[in-house]
Amino acid sequence: MNRAIYPGSFDPVTLGHLDIIKRASAIFDEVVVGILNNPQKSPLFSVEERVKILEEATADLPNVFIDCFSGMLVDYAKANDINVSIRGLRSISDFEYESQIAQYNDRLSNGKLETIFLVTSPEYSYISSSGVKEVAGFHGDITPYLPEFVADLVKEKYNYS
Repeated sequence: MNRAIYPGSFDPVTLGHLDIIKRASAIFDEVVVGILNNPQKSPLFSVEERVKILEEATADLPNVFIDCFSGMLVDYAKANDINVSIRGLRSISDFEYESQIAQYNDRLSNGKLETIFLVTSPEYSYISSSGVKEVAGFHGDITPYLPEFVADLVKEKYNYS
């Protein structure tokens, strides 16, 4: 079975993330969306909330599974028999950063975790979770960047409608 993981914080999940998830689900037998639990960050949504949000957002994709993990991706991948990591690229600067991470993962996994880059569709290439949170912090319109139910949840966190 051909399994891949799409790791990230997904705080919040954007239309760009969902674009990558849908496209990856058409390529692989199974795609695990791995929500990284990073105790050094202060997320908008808890890991449990992000799991529920992503389960709802991907409910129409039967080969997509949501999980969370702490620690290194290579350890999670090895423990779950996953040999491909999916990364979305929006820009050249993303490639520079992501290629370094891919090389670390290759080395740390002894060549057993391959990274595949999917270029974000042009209509989503400027969207980032941090950008969405910045707009939301000023009570701006975030509906073009998120699924409707996620936009409502973000607005609730920032106390506006």
